[in-house]
Amino acid sequence: MIRRLLPFFLLGALALGGCATVTAPRIPSDALPAAQSSFGRSIQAQAAAYQGRSGFRLLPSSSEAFMARAELIRNAQTSLDLQYYIVHDGISTRMLVDELLKAADRGVRVRILLDDTTSDGLDEVIATLAAHPRIDIRLFNPLHLGRSTGVTRAMGRLFNLSLQHRRMHNKLWLADNSAAIVGGRNLGDEYFDAEPNLNFTDIDMLSMGPVAEQLGHSFDQYWNSALSKPIAEFVSNLPSKGDLAAARRLLNESLAQSRQQNHALYNRLRIYQTEPRMDMWRRELIWAWNQALWDAPSKVLAEADPDPRLLLTTQLAPELQGVNHELMMISAYFVPGPSGVVYLTGRADAGVSVSLLTNSLEATDVPAVHGGYAPYRKALLEYGVKLYELRRQPGAPGAGSGPHLFRRGAFRGSDSSLHSKAMIFDRTKSFIGSFNFDPRSALWNTEVGVLVDSPELAEHVRNLALEGMAPPLSYEAKLKGGNVVWVTEDNGRLHTLSREPGSWWRRFNAWFATRVGLERML
Repeated sequence: MIRRLLPFFLLGALALGGCATVTAPRIPSDALPAAQSSFGRSIQAQAAAYQGRSGFRLLPSSSEAFMARAELIRNAQTSLDLQYYIVHDGISTRMLVDELLKAADRGVRVRILLDDTTSDGLDEVIATLAAHPRIDIRLFNPLHLGRSTGVTRAMGRLFNLSLQHRRMHNKLWLADNSAAIVGGRNLGDEYFDAEPNLNFTDIDMLSMGPVAEQLGHSFDQYWNSALSKPIAEFVSNLPSKGDLAAARRLLNESLAQSRQQNHALYNRLRIYQTEPRMDMWRRELIWAWNQALWDAPSKVLAEADPDPRLLLTTQLAPELQGVNHELMMISAYFVPGPSGVVYLTGRADAGVSVSLLTNSLEATDVPAVHGGYAPYRKALLEYGVKLYELRRQPGAPGAGSGPHLFRRGAFRGSDSSLHSKAMIFDRTKSFIGSFNFDPRSALWNTEVGVLVDSPELAEHVRNLALEGMAPPLSYEAKLKGGNVVWVTEDNGRLHTLSREPGSWWRRFNAWFATRVGLERML
């Protein structure tokens, strides 16, 4: 009962949703100036010495990524702006919701923009959270017909596939318009090493100063878009303050229950309360010039390929074309397509060292995407592009405290799958965000990220990539006698596999995706 009634995004079984009969006011709003809060002013004062540069610190570990989000809520004094593709139920989500409610109680304005896929069957639940007078929630590109049940929602999407497969994939966490988190992580236990069955390895970046204001502009553009609708438009009866109070009691009960039943995990997540690190992270910031990049929200309205002027890829193109010596990429979902192959092989043919880290068939959580990648592998290898495929990393007891990106999960049996998205250009610039090197990110979904001009930061990101490419952690795909083989290391010894690792079911999924022509949808 508690899991079904918690006041936020509980994405379990499909629940019933009401018919939309409420007319909700849609009032435009903008990011509040950083100078309105002492937290924002302190960051402005810190940034002043760097003459327009912004401060950056990587958050490659799941524990730091969770702590940073919680601590930004606690530091926020005027505004919190959250933009996410997926939010899953779990102890980490409940803790963040509890902190968000407390922030709203003390007067912080909270704006939450969710892709509509998050709201499946949960309009009433999400609307309950929005019953707080300081919390406003909108859905991006929502389905208007057939929201009542999971079955009717699925049918509604089938009848409107041209629009419904275009999603808001952005991930952004912004506090007082002065500190932000961008990267690959959605919200859910699997992103913060709190899920027994799966841990996504990912890279987030804490970003402070002028870059946060740039990202605030991106949030406002989406928030005020005609594609973003108030959650109240999709419920038959608006939840009351009494409904919110009841939901908060259930939330508190569930957290107390988690503390008793999973004491170690609860205490590990709650460390932000007893050992906050924000001040330390601020001392470790790397100050550099940057550019925040994002797709225009109207990208999803294109009937065919969108106008290049709307695209993040157009903004990133000068860096992609200008790389001269080394291009390193981390892309959890990699489907280059013919144009991507032409670009990557062209760079390699021009003498650029090109290397890519993606998921192996056995590690990916979407085998169909691997099916979109595998047919291009041989052509890339023939031109000297180096391909590394992260191996399945089974969980091990006590592994959750390690500082590395590609460590195993904290739970025995918790598989690790790559979810990171990053690029390093000539060891001088790096790009971190939500963008995968695939048609879906380039053409259909909207994305956001930050390009940072800093050799120091680029070296940090590069080292993370090299860590994942190491033989004990990855298969290096190579050509041998005209065929693809996989070189890896076990027990300190290199060996070569002639058959791609992965179960028959994963092989079938990958094969099927190539046979039914799903590539441009991946």
